[in-house]
Amino acid sequence: MAAKEHTKRSLSGEKGKTSLSSSLRRMILGIIFIVIVSFLLSVNFITNNERLAYTERNADSLLRTLSSRIASDIENYKELSRIIMTDDKLVTFLRADSESVDIGMINDTRYGVMDILYVTEGVDSVMVLREDMIMMATNRFFYKYDYDVMNEEEWKEDILKAKGRAVVTLNCNGVASRSDNKPVITIGREINDILSQKRTGVMLMNISVDTLAAMLNQLNYDENICILGTDKTFLAGNRELIQYYTDEFLSEKVVSVSHNTENGKVLISGCKVEGLPIVIMNISPYAPEGIPYTVLYVLLLLLSVFIVSAILVAAYIRNNITKPVFDLSKIMDSNKQTGELKQIEKEMKYSELDMLKTSYNSMIDYVKELIGAVIDKEKTVQRMEMRVLQEQIKPHFLYNSIETIGYLALEAGADKVHNALETLGSFYRNFLSKGSREITLSREIAIVKDYLSLQKLRYGDIIEDEYDISDDVKNFIVPKLILQPIVENSIYHGIRIKGEKGTIKITGRLIDSALHLIVRDTGVGMSKEQIEEILNKKRDDSAEDESASFGLWDTIERIRIFCDREDVVRIRSEAGEYTEIELIIYSEGLWKNE
Repeated sequence: MAAKEHTKRSLSGEKGKTSLSSSLRRMILGIIFIVIVSFLLSVNFITNNERLAYTERNADSLLRTLSSRIASDIENYKELSRIIMTDDKLVTFLRADSESVDIGMINDTRYGVMDILYVTEGVDSVMVLREDMIMMATNRFFYKYDYDVMNEEEWKEDILKAKGRAVVTLNCNGVASRSDNKPVITIGREINDILSQKRTGVMLMNISVDTLAAMLNQLNYDENICILGTDKTFLAGNRELIQYYTDEFLSEKVVSVSHNTENGKVLISGCKVEGLPIVIMNISPYAPEGIPYTVLYVLLLLLSVFIVSAILVAAYIRNNITKPVFDLSKIMDSNKQTGELKQIEKEMKYSELDMLKTSYNSMIDYVKELIGAVIDKEKTVQRMEMRVLQEQIKPHFLYNSIETIGYLALEAGADKVHNALETLGSFYRNFLSKGSREITLSREIAIVKDYLSLQKLRYGDIIEDEYDISDDVKNFIVPKLILQPIVENSIYHGIRIKGEKGTIKITGRLIDSALHLIVRDTGVGMSKEQIEEILNKKRDDSAEDESASFGLWDTIERIRIFCDREDVVRIRSEAGEYTEIELIIYSEGLWKNE
């Protein structure tokens, strides 16, 4: 039956070769189709994108040039307003007492200002309001004045805040308007006396929007440009563009938005003139000059080359790769079906396929090695855990504890006996930990505390213990019984041998994402040779080692396996003074907070 099934699978595999070739042909045709469609979409995208980019660049250049020119002209008018403020007749008018001001003085001041205005064009009017609201104005008969607004302080708040600097607004800040309702650009200034530096009045210089219209006419921009105020007041250019205005154009950077119109797709661009309440808008049809014909011809050539190459590659793959790969895959599949880790023995015609076979065989060997290493590591961990358990469950420790409790029963009374039994029970309960291999650091510390409590019953005041465990590491997960064997070594091979009172201090800190546990005792210490022997001992050397340091070495080795690295311990000691053992736990998954 097995032979028949194998034969069926072989036959179906042979039939599959033809199907695989057909699939390959369909795949190549599908790729060619996708590439052609992608090419057409890419051409359309590149063409539209380049036309848009070209139009945006032109619009950006135009708007920036126009914005710069408007800003420059306004700067010239600002400078003119500063010159007007220094006119002697205007200064006299502003300094005069209210009783001294008459129509003659006002006319003299008007003529003095007009003499200055003769050197330039575009200034529609100049209005100067003294602090007592006496006004001098050029071209005054072409304006309507709102005296209610003029007598309020709100209209000039922004001018006064500027402290003498020019403030550009629209339409006289609301205190006046032209009789024909044409808008004006207003430059406002606070006027301060040169000598006393006290405010003597406010000046409003109104610039005619005809200057903007003349500028657009000179540049032939009338149809494509619209200049308006930030409040959508039309100033000059093509009024129809106002319908496309949005708050996006209040940015001093050029913003472009596409629109569909009766005449086709157009680009509406706009920006705010820097420092001025003026917005410039531009309408531009998509420019055909932006189509990258050279790039399109190159892409078309590459498409043709790709199609021819794809056909040749398909034929080559079908004849030289598909069949050998199918044979190789069939052998691998046979291994998967049987569940055996067998190497491939079949000879491969091509070096690349032979490399694949070699890699597969190497993977089989590596998997076998990994399985063996995992088994050996698990055996080592179990053996070391059993040694720790055996050491603590040995009769002499239990006998010594029970004997000590018996003495307490005779000498100290039932309360201390009860406490001692509770401590012994707590020790073994935490010690066994329901069979868990990893426990919290706080529980590991509890084991050490119970163990030292039992030892203190036997040795009295010869042992003192201190704990300095950071709160942020108490819930970290660590291998069980990594501190108790070290503490036991500190007692039996450090403090007790020294023959005097000693201290065991345990410290726990999180340093550079690693848990550092330090056990320090004031025992007899260790020599450099002893430290080197413990640190350099090999795993095989300790298989049957029953020396005094086996508990320490087994603990180090268990942490090495737990962290999967060697540098997990540091030992510092001075003979006759102290021994300090630092354990470093680097594991990233098991020592997180619970």
